[in-house]
Amino acid sequence: MATTTLISVDEYLKTSTHPDCEYVRGVLKERAVPEYNHAIWQEAILAWFRAHKSEWGVRALPELRVQVADDNYRVPDVTILSSSAPREQVVTHPPLAVFEILSPTDAMTEVMEKLGDYQEMGIAAIWLINPKKEPKKPSCYVYSSGHLTPAAIFELPGTAFQVAINDIAALID
Repeated sequence: MATTTLISVDEYLKTSTHPDCEYVRGVLKERAVPEYNHAIWQEAILAWFRAHKSEWGVRALPELRVQVADDNYRVPDVTILSSSAPREQVVTHPPLAVFEILSPTDAMTEVMEKLGDYQEMGIAAIWLINPKKEPKKPSCYVYSSGHLTPAAIFELPGTAFQVAINDIAALID
């Protein structure tokens, strides 16, 4: 039987690991080490949003710590923030959107738990991308109420903001 060592939030925030671990109710959770297909999708999402940052008033940041609850810190692959959002070293206000990109070693039960944490924080747009073996033809899903729904258009609820996932995929060479 495996044992778990609990640590405090303060200890976690002083911990430096690569890739950054997540902190869930006193337990450090290792994140999957990204592979090529994961990395090129992360790069494409960041490039697309950065190219439109002035137009839409957004900032796209990789692997930024987000405090989803008092005792729960997650690290989305890409976090989309409003340009007017406070500039926090650790995000405590709900981002506009987050993207998670699956790695081959990700366990879906843990991914679904993480997506649920984002929704509980109040994040309006939660996306999961599975680049599989054909990174230009990923499976894309939007998360809501414990379910993943296939989607091809990224939207921010309550806004006219939309982009076809194929437009982002076009940035992958």
